[in-house]
Amino acid sequence: MVTIRTVTLGVAEPHPLTANNIRRLSQDLRTIAARLHEAGYEVQTLRLATRPLLSDLADWPASAIERYGGELQAMLSEVEIAFCSLGPALAVEPAWPLDRLNLLADLLIANPALNASVLLASNAQGLRQEAAPLVARLMRRLAQETPEGDGNFRFAMLACVEAGCPFFPAAYHRGPASLALGLQSAPLLSQALETAAATRRPLPLEAISAIVRHTLEEQLRPLSILVNTLSEELHLHYNGLDLSPAPLGQESIVPALEACGYGLVGDPGSLAVAAAITRGLQSTTLPTCGYCGLMLPVLEDAILGQRWEEGRLHIHQLLLYSAVCGTGLDTIPLPGDSPEQLISALLLDVATLAIRLHKPLAARLFPVPGKRAGERTAFTSPYLTNTLVR
Repeated sequence: MVTIRTVTLGVAEPHPLTANNIRRLSQDLRTIAARLHEAGYEVQTLRLATRPLLSDLADWPASAIERYGGELQAMLSEVEIAFCSLGPALAVEPAWPLDRLNLLADLLIANPALNASVLLASNAQGLRQEAAPLVARLMRRLAQETPEGDGNFRFAMLACVEAGCPFFPAAYHRGPASLALGLQSAPLLSQALETAAATRRPLPLEAISAIVRHTLEEQLRPLSILVNTLSEELHLHYNGLDLSPAPLGQESIVPALEACGYGLVGDPGSLAVAAAITRGLQSTTLPTCGYCGLMLPVLEDAILGQRWEEGRLHIHQLLLYSAVCGTGLDTIPLPGDSPEQLISALLLDVATLAIRLHKPLAARLFPVPGKRAGERTAFTSPYLTNTLVR
């Protein structure tokens, strides 16, 4: 049975949230998790996604927002909620004050449950180029001022990402209270594709898409029906399932890609396989939300990290794959002394691709403090694997 990576509750109330708000939301999350557990599903995390904090509190001074961040952290700790997304700073808007971006770093450095992002580009407003260096500076600061640079695990640049995605740090909310689920279905797809490839190899691209679509519909329809029922009972809007097969450690997406018979990840044909899997993800009849695309996070997927270490993958190759599949550049290990100009340029590449293709992409980059190119990371986080900095 597929593992549920995240149950994400979209918060309708504007900031500032109160202790009563947080307690009620926590109870709803635990009610949902209990029902899912009764039905046999493993739930890894419970999360809250709010409206964009810096928009709700646009007239608050920085010092008051920092105090509120600490109060929110305390409220979350009291109810044992470890993940809360504050939504994006809407830097894409021409009048949005870019000097407020430093506040996001202050909030994330001081409060480990908080996640945030910056919306650098949108289909409606294009790309705000002058914000990119400031976002790069923010990433460098998080690398230096959080343990092992893990603040960048909780921060991303977004481009054309809409509200309602359950995966962090991209998640944010607009509208009535809602419920969305993100899945850890990489092993499910690997098993299905490996079984099919045992009698036919390489698998035709159309067959790959059909196997992915059929597997997800068969395995996840009962879950979707249950979550829809729970949403109705709790008076929540049901956003749907983000079918992106999120990997974690040894539960890698690489076996699914390599089972199809086109070589190892990074070989010619990898782009075609990535597109075929994504077509399958995006062609189901299930209610869906968020990315619904192939995720290739180097530091979250042990085998992908191995392929990166072997030199089979590099940044622009992953950016190429994101043109046909998933989330952009995700958990990419960079040298700790990477210059602001390099990081800014990578952000512009991701944002430009998102606008050109009218698809949601993000950049979660990891300048690894104290590490140079060719050295190995030494993360102790249970959410990160280790590989070479390149």
